[in-house]
Amino acid sequence: MNLAGVLAASTSTAVLVEGESDRAAVETLAARLGLPLADLGVQVVAMGGITNIGHHLVALGGQDIRLGGLYDAAEERFVIKGLDRVGLRPFDATTPLTDLGFFRCDRDLEDELIRAVGTDGFLALIAAEGELRSFSRLQGQPAQRERTATQQLHRFIGSKGGRKERYGRRLAEVLPLDRVPAPLDAVLRWAT
Repeated sequence: MNLAGVLAASTSTAVLVEGESDRAAVETLAARLGLPLADLGVQVVAMGGITNIGHHLVALGGQDIRLGGLYDAAEERFVIKGLDRVGLRPFDATTPLTDLGFFRCDRDLEDELIRAVGTDGFLALIAAEGELRSFSRLQGQPAQRERTATQQLHRFIGSKGGRKERYGRRLAEVLPLDRVPAPLDAVLRWAT
């Protein structure tokens, strides 16, 4: 994988995230916290899926760049395999991934943000975006009727192209700063 031109020349730290919605959330929250990522040499890189982490680590590993990121608990094996592949984590090492700059979300970052904002807060956000009717239609679908409101909200943001990124950003905009999810807080502290 050729990442030439992806990183700014001033990048000293790359934060790898699964997709554009994660990047939008991290960058938005950093701006709210007054963390000028670019000025600090930090760049958030959306990998286009966690299975691409190995390619990104190989492409960036030869550069003088600190590497870290966010990942979903169910996909930890991809992170470990990628770190092992480039020698950042020796095979069968017991070093916690947090010590290497990689922080785990329970389900995924969107779920972390939904829980932090709360069901009522997210419903208010959906209403402000003019999508409450769309959400109500989703709730009425047979496959959704037995699911919790949090599960329905999670499904809603992934049900239409571009919605996941938009709500990643919007959730980070309305997130109470005293309720920042632990992995998101940790990766920003590590990076800056």
